[in-house]
Amino acid sequence: MKSKQFKVVSLPRLLVLLLSMVVTLSSYAATSVGDKSIATTIIDKLSSGRSDLEYDVLGKAPVVGFYEVQVRGGPVLYVSADGNFFFDGNLYQVKNGQFADVRNLRLDVDRRQTFATMSTDSMIVFRPEGSTKAIINVFTDVDCGYCRKLHKEVPQLNAMGIEVRYLAYPRSGIPSLSYDKIATVWCSDDRNDSLTRSKNGNDDVISVCNNNPVAEHFALGGKLGVTGTPAIVLMDGTMLPGYRTAADFAKLLGLKSETEGS
Repeated sequence: MKSKQFKVVSLPRLLVLLLSMVVTLSSYAATSVGDKSIATTIIDKLSSGRSDLEYDVLGKAPVVGFYEVQVRGGPVLYVSADGNFFFDGNLYQVKNGQFADVRNLRLDVDRRQTFATMSTDSMIVFRPEGSTKAIINVFTDVDCGYCRKLHKEVPQLNAMGIEVRYLAYPRSGIPSLSYDKIATVWCSDDRNDSLTRSKNGNDDVISVCNNNPVAEHFALGGKLGVTGTPAIVLMDGTMLPGYRTAADFAKLLGLKSETEGS
């Protein structure tokens, strides 16, 4: 899937310095838009400049007078309430001993709240035979090499008491062959077995059913900061991009690996 090109003309250095002098940071947690007319104003103004893009106002930014706006399939913008000015890129808050990425702090909260309440009905879940000691949520694609390596760790993860919950994230977007493949898995009568077969390179015959949750999972991944697979989200909201071994998870989650014994 070809993504829409998004280019921002760089502000002159002096203007950036002036802007940094007048910007005041509040709490890093973004709040909802209290006045819907502000959201409408912002979207209308941005659309007048780039009508080929779609925008969602997420809420107030940690910068007084600015709002966070998600460009669908693109970056997060920080836009003035009248929609006339914006900047993009990472926004940092100065904290004791560190510069904290504001969006990551907010996304940690969003991810934690999302998975604390989200039903597993639309997920493919591999549960331990005994008690569940920890849970990982994995945005996955069936063709991704590191996703396949991670799936081979699932039996050992389950043996350690780690429940693995899969969500679909076709890397090539929607529509695409990767979408068709992973949607076929989610439409299977035995989704767990179908997923394992596909990750072993034995794809089922393409059969995409209506009302499958793949598009919903894909959109959720984008909202929660997923940009590639595998993307692993812990229940505390921490996101771990890329492959990890079962032993890595054991250390991370404070569990004993299968090789260490009970």
